[in-house]
Formats: sequence, C-alpha cells, structure tokens
Amino acid sequence: MARIHPTAIVEPDCELADDAEIGPYSVIRRGCVIGPGAVVDAHVLLEHTSVGEGCRIGFGSALGGPPQDQQYRNEPTRVILGKRTVVREYVTIHRATGEGNVTRVGDDCLLMASTHLGHNCQVGNSVTISTLSGMSGHTVIEDQAIIGGMVGSHQRVWVGRLAMVSGLSKLSRDVPPFSLVDGKPARVVGPNTVGLERAGLGPEAVRALRRAFKIIYRSTLTTSEALERVRQELGEVQEVVYLVEFLERVRRGRYGRQQETTRAC
Repeated sequence: MARIHPTAIVEPDCELADDAEIGPYSVIRRGCVIGPGAVVDAHVLLEHTSVGEGCRIGFGSALGGPPQDQQYRNEPTRVILGKRTVVREYVTIHRATGEGNVTRVGDDCLLMASTHLGHNCQVGNSVTISTLSGMSGHTVIEDQAIIGGMVGSHQRVWVGRLAMVSGLSKLSRDVPPFSLVDGKPARVVGPNTVGLERAGLGPEAVRALRRAFKIIYRSTLTTSEALERVRQELGEVQEVVYLVEFLERVRRGRYGRQQETTRAC
C-alpha cells in the first residue's frame, strides 16, 4: 500500500502504486496517477498528472495546473512524466491546451529548482533544464539537450538533440541539434563538442560535425550553398544528415517559426 503522510490529501479516483510515497501537506487531486517507486515530497500539488516509475517530485512543486492560455476552455488535458525523471523544488508544469493534448516530459530528465514548462511543451529523454529557466508554450526540447540557468524561450521554439544552451540566453529561434548557443538573442557559437563526446559520439562523427558547423556558420556561402556542400562532403555521417534535415525544415517553418537564415538560432 502506498505510504501517504497523514497530512496529505489524496482525492478519489487517483491511482497510486503500492510503493509510491506522498509527503506532508501534499495534495493529489482527482484522476492523478503515481507510478511505482515514485516519491512526492512535501507541499506538492498534482492535478491532471501522470507520474512515471521512479520519479521524484520536489518540495513545493505544482504540476498539472491550468495553462496560462486565453484559449483554454477547461477541456480535459494532462501532464505526463516519464520514468526516473527528477523534478526539484518549486517547479511548475502546466497541462496542455486542446482536448486530449498533453504536456510531456520524457525519461531520465532533470528539471532543476524553480523551472517552468508552459502548456503543450514536449521534452525528450535525458534532458536537463537548469534553475530558473522558463519554456513558453509549445516549446519542444529533443533528447539529451541541456538548457542553462535563467534561459527564456519564445513560444514554439524547437531545441535539437544534444544542443547546449548557455545560461541567461534568450531563445527566440530554433536551436540546431549538436550546437552550442549563447546570447540575447541566442546565436550558434559552434558545435557542442564536450556534450557530443560525453554522449559517446565517435571521433569521426565529432570531426564531421565540426566541419559541418564551420561550413554552415563560418563560410561566406549562402545557406542553401552551405547545406548542399555539407551534404556532398559529409552526407555519409548520420548526425550530419540529421543536422542538415533539421536546418532545412527550420527554413521552411516546419519546426517552430519560419526563419530566413540558419546563421542565428
């Protein structure tokens, strides 16, 4: 049977795994699901939320509250956390707008203290979002990306896989995968070399990505010319192919908002 502190409130129709833990003065509202081994600390509010196996929800966090969206009409939506994700103190995650939609966080993520995810955000696996960063509605963050502290994103920004966003940056455009970005607005500094090596990418892939970034962001070629040259020279490397495809979709407005150039993210 789940361990529920006597001061906690768990409303009817919640599903709690037998080994889940609910801390003092927490409120788990109707319809929430708490998975095996999940731990909910003190003074946490959960509503319209599913918490995956092994997750930890820190003190004072509020998950599943209504979106800060004037289009929301109290339609049924949810927040879903994957397995083993850690949510630290005072994190807020809002449920989605649009019936049946969800705000989703994947497996093995770390959301540091006082971070915020707006409605309809989609966060992949093994993502880190650092203290005091806020992601606006419909932001997408792909697997293994790292968001530094006090970063703010515009709505519908798309952050590519294994990207690194430096602290205090402003995200108003999509962030290419494998990139290191910095500034207000954030711009591509180069490849996220340290992150790529830590993620286990082989030396050939890292060298190819370095070359690709140099062609795209440091040459005098137009964007179209640079992407074509990268495709011809390095098209056999899977990670480079993904980078080129991402940038081409960005130019056509297929990710976040349409952008005229890939030379700034």
